[in-house]
Amino acid sequence: MPGERLSLVLRRSELISSAAPTDVVDSADGALLITFNLMVEYSQQRLDRTLAAIADPTRRAILSRLARGEARVTDLAAPFAISLNAVSKHLRVLEHAGLVRREVRGREHRLSLDARPLRKAAEWIAAYEAFWEQRLDALDAFLRQRKQKTRGRRHR
Repeated sequence: MPGERLSLVLRRSELISSAAPTDVVDSADGALLITFNLMVEYSQQRLDRTLAAIADPTRRAILSRLARGEARVTDLAAPFAISLNAVSKHLRVLEHAGLVRREVRGREHRLSLDARPLRKAAEWIAAYEAFWEQRLDALDAFLRQRKQKTRGRRHR
């Protein structure tokens, strides 16, 4: 369940090094009270589902269409050279990732975009922006230095 906390009492020798507890408290008898936040696992699963959902070009096209407003399943399927059943499978993946909401009105299924999971994915990707900026700056400096050395050799 999202936001749940799990507490364990372990002896220091039983502590698993790969665990990522949110709180560790030493007790007088040498036991550790360890609290794990299950929200981290839940959040990671949501990110995985979001990234998997947007990895497919058909699903990205469906999201682009839904960004313009809600649509019926048949309207979403129309531009694709695939069966209605195949489009429905794509929609289930998007729904499972929380990117699409379905409202049933009689026999009609109306779908709309819920872009909130995309914000979390964008935040995760943005965390790597500084890394790539540094790498590209280092490459730029290397290439400029190399170009200056090459010019220096020609003028001799």
